[in-house]
Amino acid sequence: MKVPDVMRAAAFIKELKAFEAKGEFPDFVLLFLPNDHTGGTKERYPTPGAQIADNDLALGMVVEAISHSKFWPETCLFAIEDDPQNGWDHVSGYRTTCYVVSPYTKRRQTISTRFDQTSLMRTMELILGLPPMNQLDAAATPMFDCFTEKPDFSPFTAVPNVIPLDTINPPPEKISDPMLRQDAIVSAQLPLDKLDACPEDIFNRIIWRSMKGTHAPYPEWP
Repeated sequence: MKVPDVMRAAAFIKELKAFEAKGEFPDFVLLFLPNDHTGGTKERYPTPGAQIADNDLALGMVVEAISHSKFWPETCLFAIEDDPQNGWDHVSGYRTTCYVVSPYTKRRQTISTRFDQTSLMRTMELILGLPPMNQLDAAATPMFDCFTEKPDFSPFTAVPNVIPLDTINPPPEKISDPMLRQDAIVSAQLPLDKLDACPEDIFNRIIWRSMKGTHAPYPEWP
């Protein structure tokens, strides 16, 4: 079974408190919360819904802890998916989300300016006072539209999960729907222990059917 993201978040928060006791914090921290990829419907893994809830709760815990720490006035957190899993939303299969959290970011706003991965890197470089690494990030559009000159130092309070984190996938023989049973069998054969090694279309359909049922039409590529 995968390590819950809330445990990763708790470990980070423990380190954060230790840094507070020392009065210092690294200039750059990278935190990996991988469970939004889920384990499909593999037996003894949490269900996809439970793992997404775990990932959401972990991120909320991290933001809450940072915003209540002494480092909050000088901290900016960027949270992105590592990829959108080639899954279409109502606009595109190439989009992903980015959450920008600091006292100087615009609260409760959706910024629709087109940014890409190099925009994210360029923004971090500017905050840290670093030069561009190459011409790609040098030419990228910084994420200025996400920020404001008037800070809001009020802290964030995480929202409790509404989906139980311990909801576990049943073994295939206990699944009555033949398609979902086959999905569980296939999930057990997928290379879930390797990053981005699962066949995307197969994995996406397994997750879709797990969350939506077997009768909801899958959003095909146009």
